[in-house]
Amino acid sequence: MSAEIETEVVVAGAGPTGLMLAYELALAGVEALVLEKLPQRAEQVKGGGIQPRTAELLESRGLLEPLLKRAAPHAPAGGHFATLPVPLDCTPWQTRHPFPIAIAQWGVEDVFEERAIAVGARVLRGNAVSGVESDDDGVVVTAEGLRVRARYLVACDGGHSTVRKLLGLPFPGRPGTHQAVLADVRLSTVSPLVPQQIGHMSTLMRQADGYWAMLVPLGGDRYRFTFGRTDKADTAPDSPDTVSLEEITTALHAVYGDETTLATVENSSRFSDATRQLEHYRAGRVLFAGDAAHIHPPLGGQGLNLGIQDAFNLGWKLAATLQDRAPDGLLDTYHAERHPVGAQVLHHTSAQRVLADPNPSEDVAALRDIFIDLLRLPDTNRHLAGLMSGLSLRYELSGDHPLTGQRMPDADLVTEAGSTRLSTLFGSGHAVLLDLAGVVPAGLRLPARVDLVRATSADDLGAASLLIRPDGYVCWAADSSAPAHGITLEAAIAGNLAKVP
Repeated sequence: MSAEIETEVVVAGAGPTGLMLAYELALAGVEALVLEKLPQRAEQVKGGGIQPRTAELLESRGLLEPLLKRAAPHAPAGGHFATLPVPLDCTPWQTRHPFPIAIAQWGVEDVFEERAIAVGARVLRGNAVSGVESDDDGVVVTAEGLRVRARYLVACDGGHSTVRKLLGLPFPGRPGTHQAVLADVRLSTVSPLVPQQIGHMSTLMRQADGYWAMLVPLGGDRYRFTFGRTDKADTAPDSPDTVSLEEITTALHAVYGDETTLATVENSSRFSDATRQLEHYRAGRVLFAGDAAHIHPPLGGQGLNLGIQDAFNLGWKLAATLQDRAPDGLLDTYHAERHPVGAQVLHHTSAQRVLADPNPSEDVAALRDIFIDLLRLPDTNRHLAGLMSGLSLRYELSGDHPLTGQRMPDADLVTEAGSTRLSTLFGSGHAVLLDLAGVVPAGLRLPARVDLVRATSADDLGAASLLIRPDGYVCWAADSSAPAHGITLEAAIAGNLAKVP
């Protein structure tokens, strides 16, 4: 007989996206239950990099420091576009975290789960979702031995999403044309060809004897080994799911020599270059985030970051909706804002797939040469650095102040309590009304979970006062006390955050 459980939100999947969402919901006081089919966490490297914008968001919740303690040691190196040998420079984007951070996905999940549980979320493992029934009032989710009634279900259950399949939703896009292998391995001996530390992606890629490969040192004798055939002949989409020891050994010796000896394979999996995206991230009381909503070739370290940023966008909006604080239509802005971002990632990873082809045609080789020259131009580099890092993302919000819709870079502030940083103001998951020039009226009534902070800064932040969403994006700004740039503060609050009391 199935146990009956009630909760406000069921999250399907305990990957980085699902756990980050559970943390955001619980931080806002929402009951969140995560159902995960695996009985225990798989210690796979998988998505092994945190991009600068994701690092900023995690720091705003106090989650970056414990992740940095688990990060793999590496020399500071900029990101890349299509593995081309020109580092992307994020410093023009005013960030304290200009370099990607290398960390195994299981380490990210471990920190997220620990913090989510600490603020009240529940995680039930060994409970694969097997049924979903939805109506106007909520959803009923069936799992192994469980029947859960909730007001919303968020599917964060990966590219092969069970929830998406149960609802019969199409997943349009392009199927994979070839597969590659990702394995976490230990090496007993290494040749001089094996890298000693993590550097720029272009320094880690090698080709030999019909294989392309990348060995990423993770500390000690552990490495992340990614490889495929340059001719793609033996990596068709119908390759067997299981990766044989012989297959890994053959590729390892082909690229890194017989002196490189495989000790053990801790785990392995295949991945493809398939590109797909849901047409709608919401189906009534069911929402989709992370790989359940979009998949793409793993170029540029985008997947894990795209999912985490989905969770940051959705979490506060769903919480406000459940707590009857949200303005009309707020939850629908999740799809409106995040679907174009996902589509953009699918678009540029498709372009990278061409440029990164390990066996390029003469025409593609010529295109690569020209693109490398373009990357050395500051304006081109800045544009692609902002694109790949997420730092240039801007949402289309009401108001025509130049800062509206942009992320707010971290800044040093001085408040009545002393010196602080802007990022520390978001640890509670609240929105922040930042008054830098004493222009916000003293008697202004603000909704719950919107904090007024009066401060000064030696830096020019571009406005006298700013209203910043819980996910760090400016939804209103003014240069003086007079209503400016097409929208008042009260209208900005009522339209973007919460009902005005």
